[in-house]
Amino acid sequence: MRQVVLFIAMSLDGYIAKEDDNIDFLNQVERPGEDYGYAAFQTTVDTLIWGRRTYDKVLAMGMPEFPHKDKKCYVLSRSKTGQDENVEFYGGDLKDLINSLQHQPGKNIYCDGGGQVVAALLKENLIDKLIVSVIPHLLGSGIRLFQDGRPEQDLVLTRSNTFPSGLVQLWYDCVKPSR
Repeated sequence: MRQVVLFIAMSLDGYIAKEDDNIDFLNQVERPGEDYGYAAFQTTVDTLIWGRRTYDKVLAMGMPEFPHKDKKCYVLSRSKTGQDENVEFYGGDLKDLINSLQHQPGKNIYCDGGGQVVAALLKENLIDKLIVSVIPHLLGSGIRLFQDGRPEQDLVLTRSNTFPSGLVQLWYDCVKPSR
């Protein structure tokens, strides 16, 4: 069955962005030729789930082309419906969407935030794997990756990578609660 995989970066103190959605701290670890396994990871997924603010942030970055044209992309939104040239907006039940996607043929399903999407997925135990890149920086405040209000969850560390930039990447499998 297709797995839901979170691939995301956060500051050492657990933030994915500042309050104003600024993610400039990620630039600290940019090195020529180093993508921290992102390109290899992208070959394992064919579907993407984002929150609306994350999607808006990507569009505001002014890239010449949408970076995931080769994937089916869903943007979770309470207010926007339909689709645009890049994505389909989805305002329904997240469990229904994941269940439907997992029962279709294809590769894994990639989630890349934001914090509210991650919280909703964790609350429903819908994430199968976490790949978290920890940036050696303390933001002090901002948008937390792991919000309060989610159930406890056991994780199994399957891999860890360290890089000369100071970035540490942690790979976890989520232990699903027994029924």
